[in-house]
Amino acid sequence: ACSVPVSEIIAVEETEAQGKHYTSGRWQRMEKPFAFTVHCVKRARHHRWKWAQVTFWSSDEQLCHRWLQALRELLAGLTCRPKNLLVFINPFGGKGQGKRIYERKVAPLFSLASISTDIIVTEHANQARETLYEISLDKYDGLVCVGGDGMFSEVLHGLIGRTQRNAGVDQNHPRAVLVPSPLRIGIIPAGSTDCVCYSTVGTNDAETSALHIIVGDSLAMDVSSVHHNSSLLRYSVSLLGYGFYGDLIKDSEKKRWMGLARYDFAGVKTFLSHHYYEGTVSFLPAQHTVGSPRDKKPCRAGCFVCRQSKRQLEEEQKKALYGLESTEEVEEWQVICGKFLAINAANMSCACPRSPSGLSPAAHLGDGASDLILIRKCSRLDFLRFLVRLTNQCDQFDFTFVEVYRVKRFQFTSKHMEDEDSDLAERGKQRLGQICTDSPSCCCPASGSSWNCDGEVLHSPSVEVRVHCQLVRLFARGIEEP
Repeated sequence: ACSVPVSEIIAVEETEAQGKHYTSGRWQRMEKPFAFTVHCVKRARHHRWKWAQVTFWSSDEQLCHRWLQALRELLAGLTCRPKNLLVFINPFGGKGQGKRIYERKVAPLFSLASISTDIIVTEHANQARETLYEISLDKYDGLVCVGGDGMFSEVLHGLIGRTQRNAGVDQNHPRAVLVPSPLRIGIIPAGSTDCVCYSTVGTNDAETSALHIIVGDSLAMDVSSVHHNSSLLRYSVSLLGYGFYGDLIKDSEKKRWMGLARYDFAGVKTFLSHHYYEGTVSFLPAQHTVGSPRDKKPCRAGCFVCRQSKRQLEEEQKKALYGLESTEEVEEWQVICGKFLAINAANMSCACPRSPSGLSPAAHLGDGASDLILIRKCSRLDFLRFLVRLTNQCDQFDFTFVEVYRVKRFQFTSKHMEDEDSDLAERGKQRLGQICTDSPSCCCPASGSSWNCDGEVLHSPSVEVRVHCQLVRLFARGIEEP
């Protein structure tokens, strides 16, 4: 015997019983059997969901109809489920299978669940973002992006930007209080890494994601805003990396002709170059959170840490509003200067098939904080040991050259930029120096790196980052415990 929660029933439909071949003699003895089929979610291994069907038979026609009516009334009462969706498909992302994946695995399920869709197949970069600024979204219950992390980022930027414009919020102000959007975003994975989907669902399976959308799951997620000189550069939901990850993504952009192999090639090249960067990191610790980056308590469905941290952050903000507690202007910033191989900020675990635990295994999706990971200058062998630990279950923070902090805001200024600002006469020398250091030799300090912001390159080395607690919601429920 098994039971299925009503919330995980996809649809119920009357089944034609005539002409069926029954394996059991009980059904064969029925003069005129009546039947209905329940389409539901079935859990498989590795956090995957599958579409399952169970057919119920009876010789009593009225009994069948009563069951049908009762189940349909229960499903109609589930107001969290979407009825109208706007779908963006990136036909070029990953292996170029986005359109095929949607048509074969997702569209039939949406049709079964009576979900209406408007589909836009994108033809150029930022088309989804531009579309969301222009069209009316009133009739939609949510947005769906079919593609990789880049496609999700486009939809995210379009939705956040549209919401702030409608609310009259200036996104370029680093201290602006952003307004959450009422629309949820669904991710159908069809990219190369699908980090966001993997970290929020536990797998990068298209059918699983489609079923989470159908049942109307909702998961609130933090978003970080990245500013430079009072100008918004981008939003980040997964990884913001300077140094190693910034150099890697910058180099891989030059080798798009290599396909997905460009990431492996650029990774090996960046590792061998072993450049380090001098700069200053200043941050505000996230004192409202109830967890820590090394407590080995990963974010899971119904996460207590996310709920409690949001509650305590709201209390902290209320006290600051009424003058009962220090505001951010007078809170104590921590400052760290040094030489770094990498500076990473993770809003989520950043897990993917190659790194099942992720860059920061205990990072939480909705706690209003980011895990700031500083990897100081070390030997190439030590750095390799650190990278290897990202692929296994060992503690990647258990090194003397690695520091991790849970923060709600941080700033970074590279020494190269500090030197440029310090003396006008010195600026000319720095420009000449940069010509000489465009291809610096291995194990040498480089003038400046770039930021890897969810797979996109940001060329401004000096940034100001702020975490906005639970700014967006996804069609997901978090990774379920086995």
